[in-house]
Amino acid sequence: MPNGSQQWATPAGLVATGWVLTAAAAAWWFAADSAVDRTFVGVLVLALAIASAHATICRPRLSADREGVTVRGLGGRRRWPWSAVSVQVRRHRRFGREVQSLELDSDAALIILTRLDLGSDPQDVAEALRDWQR
Repeated sequence: MPNGSQQWATPAGLVATGWVLTAAAAAWWFAADSAVDRTFVGVLVLALAIASAHATICRPRLSADREGVTVRGLGGRRRWPWSAVSVQVRRHRRFGREVQSLELDSDAALIILTRLDLGSDPQDVAEALRDWQR
């Protein structure tokens, strides 16, 4: 069993890029001439701001220590002891390519995290979590 704790989150550079794109889209919104342009760009600003805020607020997305696993979301943190959680990696076909997701299953919830949420390969994270469970 590893010592201390381990955390996974969306890469900081990606979160920063989201905020830069949000600011650029907001500047574009102020420069837009027509109502149609303002509406389209306004929706874009809103979507980018929501995605960036989610990635910022939910850091770290997943953490593990000797006692269990913690998942952070917009509603706060949820924690489960190792005895109450099952760790699996699922493979799916999306847009013509295979992607993986990490599933944390307990009696209370099913949490699905992707590479974007974790900043790492879900298979590698699952192996690290299984090391913590031992």
